[in-house]
Amino acid sequence: MDLAARLMRALTDPDFPLQDQDRHPDLSQVSDEELGSLLVAAYRVDASAAPATKAVRFAVENTAGERQPRYTPDACRRMFEALVERYEERGWADLTVGLGALERCTGPLPDVSEPARTLVGFWLEKDTVRQPYALLAIAGHAGEETLRAAVEHLSRAMGPIVADEMAVIAGLAPAERALLSEIDREHRFVSPLSHAWRRSAGNSAYVAFARRALEAAADRTDAIRAGWIPYRADKAFTDREITTLGQALRVALLRDEPWLPELFERLLPGVALAPTAAKTLPSQALLYEVVRAAQDFPTPELVTAIRTVRRTVRHAGVPKQLDKMLKKADAALAARTDVALRLPRLGFDTVSLRGSAVGGVLRRTAGDYQAVVTVTETATLTWEKDDHPLRSVPAPVRRDHATLVKELRELVKRVNAQLATLVRALEGGFTVDAVHPYGWWRTELAGHPLARTLVRRLIWEIEVAPGEWRAVLPETEEHLPDAPDDASVRLWHPIRSELSTVRAWRDLLTERCIRQPFKQAFREIYRVTPAEQQTRVYSNRFAAHLVHYRTMFALFRARGWRSDRLGPWDGGEGDAAERTLAAGEWRARFFHSWADWAGDDELASTDQVRFDRRVEGTWREAPLADVPPLVFSEAMRDVDLFVGVTSIAADPDWTDGGPERAYWERASFAELTETAEARRDALERILPRLKIADRCTLDGRFLTVRGDLRTYKIHLGSANILMEPDDSYLCIVPARRSGDGKVFLPFEDERLSLILSKAFLLAADTDITDESILIQIKRGA
Repeated sequence: MDLAARLMRALTDPDFPLQDQDRHPDLSQVSDEELGSLLVAAYRVDASAAPATKAVRFAVENTAGERQPRYTPDACRRMFEALVERYEERGWADLTVGLGALERCTGPLPDVSEPARTLVGFWLEKDTVRQPYALLAIAGHAGEETLRAAVEHLSRAMGPIVADEMAVIAGLAPAERALLSEIDREHRFVSPLSHAWRRSAGNSAYVAFARRALEAAADRTDAIRAGWIPYRADKAFTDREITTLGQALRVALLRDEPWLPELFERLLPGVALAPTAAKTLPSQALLYEVVRAAQDFPTPELVTAIRTVRRTVRHAGVPKQLDKMLKKADAALAARTDVALRLPRLGFDTVSLRGSAVGGVLRRTAGDYQAVVTVTETATLTWEKDDHPLRSVPAPVRRDHATLVKELRELVKRVNAQLATLVRALEGGFTVDAVHPYGWWRTELAGHPLARTLVRRLIWEIEVAPGEWRAVLPETEEHLPDAPDDASVRLWHPIRSELSTVRAWRDLLTERCIRQPFKQAFREIYRVTPAEQQTRVYSNRFAAHLVHYRTMFALFRARGWRSDRLGPWDGGEGDAAERTLAAGEWRARFFHSWADWAGDDELASTDQVRFDRRVEGTWREAPLADVPPLVFSEAMRDVDLFVGVTSIAADPDWTDGGPERAYWERASFAELTETAEARRDALERILPRLKIADRCTLDGRFLTVRGDLRTYKIHLGSANILMEPDDSYLCIVPARRSGDGKVFLPFEDERLSLILSKAFLLAADTDITDESILIQIKRGA
């Protein structure tokens, strides 16, 4: 009996003896059609089944989520019968499961009108329907009369926007109804996967409805503001209308419709500001739903509109909630590189600063004074009188122009948020190998008053002739190269260059003291190793580390990785943090598990990194050798960051002992990772410029510092210190000396700054006054 037959028996016969290997089966041996039949049987397994049977069910359901099961006509019919059984047993059944079976049917569609009619009848007895699109699609298989009854029921007391929505869905072809059911959400706080939205965004009838619905919503808020509709707090829209508008907005945002910015100017103030002096909102729920849509498919215009309305909303608690939600929207905008680079100019002019540097400047007059907002690396606000700079806001300005001061401070925050988003978007463009037209890049990035100081400190490649790329650093070029406006421009990445070229760029940045917005010339490169070629589909390069879990979880979010929170509860033992790359075509997964408490801290242990490729709408695990080098390198760079920053090896508190001491001793002075190697490369260029250069030597994994009392070895990965001659450990609580703050660093790296601060301290060890450090130094001297 083959695996598929054994699993079918296990799911349908409670007395069937399962073999040990079948309790956690490898379903890669099962065909898509066999998987479809198994899924039908798994759907019929109830909650009272034996644990072994439920384990098989979970394995089948999990595999079906990763693959595209196919169904014979008979399996399709049995799936609909199983849905009826599930509803009768639990009062609910997932209608999209039946639609998915029909979509992937291997033969002529079976007659499912009878179970479809039964399912619709069940749902029509309810006041609230959780899957209206799916219900209409099912009703279509039950006949025209059932479909009309479903439309009438779903439109009842839901508002005119929903009535239009249901009429549109009912008028679609059966396959289109089934497709749109993928985006219909059970509640507003869950959003389907992005590929479901992309498929729906191609439906012209629904796209037309989306614009009608959103404009109807804006018309209604206009009418409330004008007094034509009586104002009731948070009652401008029905609950279903809010869900409908959220779905319509996501489709329009995904398509980046040109009419949206004008709509935002009407709709957002309309839902956020009462027509009276009341602190309530016409629809707080719709305002939050708009922001959730911005988290899924943000545009610069929508994020700006939300920030604008945030400043005017009167409800005390809403701005704080919007601030939290906007952080996610900003991160999502940075990941959406196709629109994130579209920056507004906000009235800024491009001017020369300090003789040669060029940046953006905005001037506003306030009586006898002038406000100056200057954009270089960041935006800053200063004040002048008669062209002379002032040290602070003049008292007459604070007194007579308080609104202007507040407005300009908000502008500075807004510009800095946009610059941070721009930096993240540019860096995120690496994995999609983003290419821009030269003419647009020259005016909208390199010449943009807000973006230019960031963009000009990055290395770009311009296709000056077909297949011929020329790398330039605009900050060091008097004139940009001549090339047609439609020539391609992309960010330079070291993985595409020879080692000699990479070294030349690093030398130039260091010599000119040019600090890049993010690591580019000094960027780490990760290639598949021989060990990873042996393991084939997974990497153990960053496995078996103990890390501070809360810090790592925060880094997941900061770098755009998604992961469930772990902890000592059911289901909280382990997870795989994941990030999609290359415009959603690849996915990296970093496995980790909750380890233990350490006082008030939580520890996690790290495990494998795996990669999946999207094939026909589902994820399929891929060999590491098949992953595009740039995608592999960027994903592994993130994982190196997670481990390097959060490992307890870099925490001096762990020297006191405990069960983690063995790991600490092994990892604190281990071989250098790619991140630490880049740090070493930077130090090779920085050290000769320092006043302590004659006391410092790079020796393998360490920066060796000669003091007057002892000689010290600072590990370039952990920044931990050993003292010669016996390699005793020196514990120094991290603190920055004022002296090293003036040292030029070609990129931001807290660990590099920490290493240099320790080097300055130890090179002058006779000047150390901290007794806790001196006792350790003199103990073995």
